[in-house]
This record gives sequence, structure tokens and C-alpha cells, in this order.
Amino acid sequence: MIKVANAPCSWGVLEFELEGEAAGYQQVLDEMVETHYAGTELGDWGFMPTDPAQLREVIHSRGLTLLGAFVPVMLKDPAAHAAGVELAVRTARLLAGAEGDIPFIVLADDNGKIPVRTQNAGRITPEMGLSQEEWKIFAEGANRVAAAVKQETGLRTVFHHHCAGYVETPAEIETLLSLTDPSLLGLCLDTGHYRFGGGDPLTVLRQHADRIWHVHFKDCHPEAAAKSRAEGWDYFASVRNGIFCDLGQGEVDFPAVKAELDRLGYNGWIVVEQDVLPGMGKPKESAQRNRSYLASIGL
Repeated sequence: MIKVANAPCSWGVLEFELEGEAAGYQQVLDEMVETHYAGTELGDWGFMPTDPAQLREVIHSRGLTLLGAFVPVMLKDPAAHAAGVELAVRTARLLAGAEGDIPFIVLADDNGKIPVRTQNAGRITPEMGLSQEEWKIFAEGANRVAAAVKQETGLRTVFHHHCAGYVETPAEIETLLSLTDPSLLGLCLDTGHYRFGGGDPLTVLRQHADRIWHVHFKDCHPEAAAKSRAEGWDYFASVRNGIFCDLGQGEVDFPAVKAELDRLGYNGWIVVEQDVLPGMGKPKESAQRNRSYLASIGL
């Protein structure tokens, strides 16, 4: 049975250095429980306790399950790989100590740090991408992180494609999957990023079901996407202007995605992510609307 979680990014807890103040972890976790979610991801390192016993207590005392942690690494740069491995393993040890073998390391590019990718999120062209040699380095780094996490903690790693990073478009995701070890690295399918990046989530579900180990439910508002492309918004302006709207209000066909997951026998978690900037919107109200919407389609 598929279970439904949420993530701290829906409360403005993001990996970027941004103005504004997001809610603390106790409020975020309490509001997840109040809006009827069953699990959470970790959020940035230090957002929640970094002692496994303390983390286990704050999660389990609320009846929640800890599902994963987002780990950004500048994989294009071979000099960053060792530090990336260290960060991923440190995070994986915390997750394993708090929740056993359930969570994933959710590996990603160090998004938002490359100007051309940040400025052109949602309208990436091939010349903005990696060279063949850079792809080799990128994939080697991803494999290296996943292998170290598995060896040191037994946890699995999924790669999160993401706008404002080097793996955004369907073609870039295809390239990454072709260059990485399928026994080590899965894919975290994020429906909103996949749609804003130019693809249909159903397509990647059907083509790469064996690599999709973890799923993020995010919607993409068509009018905001069109305006972003027309006016040349950068990634953060797109988020500020509601590119990731409430579930069911955008372009992603969630009933069809749910039906395909059922057909495939997917029995993992769905994590709702409605990225907002710190202090933006009313996250608890959005979380409740999103949970009600998912209940209306059988989740």
C-alpha cells in the first residue's frame, strides 16, 4: 500500500541561502501530523536534531516515519566528490541510526549554483548542458556517492532531477541513467520538476519503472510556467510566482500517475513537495488541501 508523506521544503525549508525565515522543525512536524501525513524527509542538515536517538524520538513520538534526506553535491567538479561522499555518508548514518534501512539518500546536483542553469530553468537548451567528458565525471561522482552510502550504511541512493541543476530535462535524465549503475543508483521521480523541465511524468514512469525507487508529488502551474518562459524568470522567481502550485491545480495528471504506479506494483512512499520560499504562503493550509486532494484520488 502506498503511503503519503510531506517534506520540510513545503514549509520553505530549502537547501538554498535565501532571505526570510522558515518554520522550525517542531512546528513543521506537528503540522504534518495535523494534516494527516504519515512520514517526512529530513530537511537541511541541522534543521532537525543530528543525534540519531534524538531524531528518532522527535519523529517516532509523532507517529511519523523518516524517509530520506536531500544531499546536494557539485558532481560536475571532481574536486567536490570526496566532500560529497563525506556529506552523504554522514547523513546516511544519521538516517540509519534513526530509522533503520527505510530511508534513501536523495542525491542531487548542487542546484541553484550555476548561473546559466538557474537563470534558464524550465527552458534549457542542449548548449547549456554538460559535455561528454563532464557527463562522465558527473556520473562517476554519483556512482561513487551511492557506493559509499551503501557500503557504509546499507542505505540506497536515488538521484533527484531538479530545475536549476545539470539534470533537468528528460534527455539529461536519460543520459544520467544510461551512465550510472542501476544496482547502486535509482531515480527519485519528481513530477513537478519533470513537467517544468519539459516532460510528461507518465513517460518516464513507463520507460524507467525499474529505476524509480522513490517518488515526489509536485504540481506545475501552466500559466506560471508560460510566464516564466516568456519573461525570462530565473528559478527562484518562478518559485516565488507559484510555479509549484497545490496538487491538482496544475498540469500533472495525478490520477493517471497514481494508476500507473498501481499498475507497476509500486509500494514505496509518495512524498508531497510544494516548494515555497521561506515565509511564503500558508504551508499548513496548502498541506491540508494537498492531502485532501490525494485522498480524493485514492491515496
